[in-house]
Amino acid sequence: MKKKIFWCKNCLSMSTRPRITFDKRGYCSACLWSEEKKKLNWKARKNNLSKLLNKHRSSKKQFDCITTVSGGKDGSYVSYNLRHKYKMNPLCITIRPITETNLGIENLNSFVSKGYNHILVSPDSEAMRILCKIGLLEMGFPYYGWLIAIHTAVFRIAVQFNIPLVFYSEDGEVEYGGDAKNKNNGIYNIDYIKKSYLEGGYEKILKKSKLTEKQLYWFKFPTNSEIKKLKLEITHYGFYENWDPYRNYEIAKKFCGLKENETLNEGSYTNFAQTDQKIYLLHTYFMYLKYGFGRATQDASIDIRRSALTRDQAIHLVEMYDDMYPEHLFEEYCEYYKINMKEFLKNIDKWANKDLFEKKNRWVPKFKIK
Repeated sequence: MKKKIFWCKNCLSMSTRPRITFDKRGYCSACLWSEEKKKLNWKARKNNLSKLLNKHRSSKKQFDCITTVSGGKDGSYVSYNLRHKYKMNPLCITIRPITETNLGIENLNSFVSKGYNHILVSPDSEAMRILCKIGLLEMGFPYYGWLIAIHTAVFRIAVQFNIPLVFYSEDGEVEYGGDAKNKNNGIYNIDYIKKSYLEGGYEKILKKSKLTEKQLYWFKFPTNSEIKKLKLEITHYGFYENWDPYRNYEIAKKFCGLKENETLNEGSYTNFAQTDQKIYLLHTYFMYLKYGFGRATQDASIDIRRSALTRDQAIHLVEMYDDMYPEHLFEEYCEYYKINMKEFLKNIDKWANKDLFEKKNRWVPKFKIK
């Protein structure tokens, strides 16, 4: 291999992960944050949350804040807490998944049936397809258009309804091993979203799409003047309490009607996360080919940090599940992107990291987890 790769000495995060850092012990930024959280003054952060909510709680407006939901564990947990624990009235927003699953639809309907105010946004489907296709071909990012919309469309609605406070679930950069520089910043801005979550490709993908302004309405951020007038504040609920995906799942299951897959999620040993769209399987497969880690590595690293698995147990599970190959969905993916199988497979080959994988009948790893 041309590049030296290594794994976190505590979890299984790889050195190939974008923006990840390690300390002298070989602990990754996610594990360092996990250690730091044990000593964090959570009472002070919860006080900050109360102040933020009191600032935006209104007797005049219909809604106090916005949350983003899919019917899954995290958005349901955040919405439930804001509504029942803090007595806020959130407007919950869903961006329609591009390859919906029956379970995802059922879970979202169950969540909404609990009495939440909810808007389902269905952006121009052809514009969505084009943006996702360009994301696939240009960035190896299969649902890039949808990822854009869960930010841009949400902020559009915030402006339209005059709701200045928007909650997302957790900051994945901080929690899972990216750039942790914002770990002590409760409020963040659109530049951070463009750089970290949209990986610096937002303007490039929109320009390459050659779509009209009307087609791009739900895919463009509000203007700077609109954001300034609204005094928009964007935050992660996970900033204010110790984030635990499994606890979120238990609360969502008990109070929001969340159901799990009857079988294990493909590519992992769990069955309760990211069950709303089929394209997520392709996303995690591309992640595996580009960086050497997939869905099982992500889940196992979380479980190591929450002391639910030993590192050796996690390695065993990752070796069993991480290289999931969603071949049974390839025809459906080709139909969605409107490309032929030859072009689709060629694109897989393009994004496979040749330092990490070699091509046999399919791409197989050269490395072994250490």
